[in-house]
Amino acid sequence: MQERALQRAFAWIVLVFLALVLFWGHLSEASSHRSHIVHVKAGTCEVIAAHRCCNRNKIEERSQTVKCSCFPGQVAGTTRAAPSCVDASIVAQKWWCQMQPCVDGEECKVLPDLTGWSCSTGNKVKTTKVTR
Repeated sequence: MQERALQRAFAWIVLVFLALVLFWGHLSEASSHRSHIVHVKAGTCEVIAAHRCCNRNKIEERSQTVKCSCFPGQVAGTTRAAPSCVDASIVAQKWWCQMQPCVDGEECKVLPDLTGWSCSTGNKVKTTKVTR
């Protein structure tokens, strides 16, 4: 009888040990996911993901995910082809070229439907469409 009680106690100890090991694994996995949180300094932006694709017409499409921490009155925008915080009125009124989105030497033009802008130099044109 005493032997049977010892076997049961041992089985419970093994089950509790396995449960603790599994629980510990979930905790460490959850903490590793938290380490991917991006903290951005106030007034700046940081690219957290970039995507690139090419279609049949040899037009390269690029998109990126950006995290910004802008000051009051500012929103995420583009300055010199890089993500930045810009005055909110520029975006609200769709005066895209006021952000100075193109690199030096490129000409900025707002698209006719006001959905973005293009930066051109010579025969090369880069078009940016704003999505929300």
